[in-house]
Amino acid sequence: MIGMSFASFLTLLIISLVVAFVIHYLFRYRFAEGFDAFIAKSVLGWFGGWLGTPVLGYWPEALKVDKVYIIPAVLGAAVAIFLGCFWFKAWARVWGAKVP
Repeated sequence: MIGMSFASFLTLLIISLVVAFVIHYLFRYRFAEGFDAFIAKSVLGWFGGWLGTPVLGYWPEALKVDKVYIIPAVLGAAVAIFLGCFWFKAWARVWGAKVP
């Protein structure tokens, strides 16, 4: 999916924004506060969603927009966001910073 279409890009953007919103505002799992942390999660989610389909598989055929399979993209975005937050929280604990 290196040369993706605009529909694929927009689908991944929407998926990453929705997953980042749920994790940041509803689950309140965050390392930093504010809107900039939400944008950082959205970027991580976009890359996770982009890698989700090739890594987790091409399924189900019915839930696909262009070349983006929705369920693997959502799972990939969620995993990338959780791992990003976890990595920063672990890094802060190692170096003695206060973690929320």
